[in-house]
Amino acid sequence: MKPASFDHLLPTSLHEALEMLNTHAPDARPLAGGQSLVPMMNFRLARPTVLVDLNRISDLAYISDAGDHLAIGAMTRERTIENSGLVRTATPLLYDATLHIGHLPIRSRGTIGGSLSNADPAAEYPATVLALDATLVAQSVRGERTISAAEFFDGVMTTTLEPDEILTEIRMPKAPPGSGSALVEISRRHGDFALAGVAAQITLDGNSVTDIRLAACGVGPGPIRLAESEMILRERGLSDDALAAAGGAAAAATDPDGDVHATAAYRRKLAGVMTKRAVGKAAARARQSA
Repeated sequence: MKPASFDHLLPTSLHEALEMLNTHAPDARPLAGGQSLVPMMNFRLARPTVLVDLNRISDLAYISDAGDHLAIGAMTRERTIENSGLVRTATPLLYDATLHIGHLPIRSRGTIGGSLSNADPAAEYPATVLALDATLVAQSVRGERTISAAEFFDGVMTTTLEPDEILTEIRMPKAPPGSGSALVEISRRHGDFALAGVAAQITLDGNSVTDIRLAACGVGPGPIRLAESEMILRERGLSDDALAAAGGAAAAATDPDGDVHATAAYRRKLAGVMTKRAVGKAAARARQSA
């Protein structure tokens, strides 16, 4: 199929892009990697009348060390994140999540800002930023504002970005010493979206859990923070009983829909299983780093 008619604008600066978006909102959409938006337009599931193409704005593609966090430009390609030693060292959960995204051609075009703004419930990056309490920066002609990951996602493929705003930067907290992380998921084929997945970062002091962060994807209208599971593991440690209880709490916290790929009950069960696997893998890595 072909998309409905639209105008394609090519700004070369963020200021120019924001002016264009402001002029044509709410019928305009920013275009980043296009790995989700373009197929949606081809099937006419999305019908913007104007595309504001961000691909010529080089100032939006960077990874920089900002002290207690990494600042990542929204137009940074997923492949760049995958190949970044800084990301792998400072925010290993983001690195792990990137390895699960699609295939090489997709990661070579897709951007972190595009994935987050698209807010697919099964995507890896939304769960990752939610687990790590990342901060997202949005800009419009009215100025700049910061949005916590917990406040950014607002349902299926919906965010709290205003129609004239562009996501410009993601601020990812660095992993603390003594921590380990993992993202595990189940998909029908390698590169498919997850039927269920869990992002985990855990910090250990001996056998004690001093901090743990968990979020799930593919099992609700958006990424889900597994707060009850976190509390169980902080209070009870990593015993088999505690892991089983955390898995049960994770399953109870989910709100999946069934489809041709998996029933809602199956996805819910997977959420519990993936929670136990992600925590176990992250804890093993934390012990190795100690």
